[in-house]
Amino acid sequence: QVQLVESGGGLVQAGGSLRLSCAASGSTFSYYAMGWFRQAPGKEREFVSAISWSGGSTYYADSVKGRFTISRANAKNTVYLQMNSLKPEDTAVYYCKAGGTVASVVRGDDSGSWGQGTQVTVSS
Repeated sequence: QVQLVESGGGLVQAGGSLRLSCAASGSTFSYYAMGWFRQAPGKEREFVSAISWSGGSTYYADSVKGRFTISRANAKNTVYLQMNSLKPEDTAVYYCKAGGTVASVVRGDDSGSWGQGTQVTVSS
């Protein structure tokens, strides 16, 4: 089972940018599809983005398409989420997820691994 640790969250003004990182350890990172989810206060956790094991395929929620970019560096066992043009509604705890397939990552099911989350706060 892979262990995941997110970093890069913080406080940013609307229109600003942040880059989240998720470092993996304990298993072969390149075997896993990876993704990002977020959960705002009082709301359910929602899918943000996913990337295939090779990085050749990426997927985005409509709410972030064109603003967020997911990427991975298998040699560094890390997946990234570049977030641009941030909005107050992007405020949430962001979670990294590893899964055996992109479909399992997008589903956000209990298979695979979850990180502990990193807080992103966007002020208006």
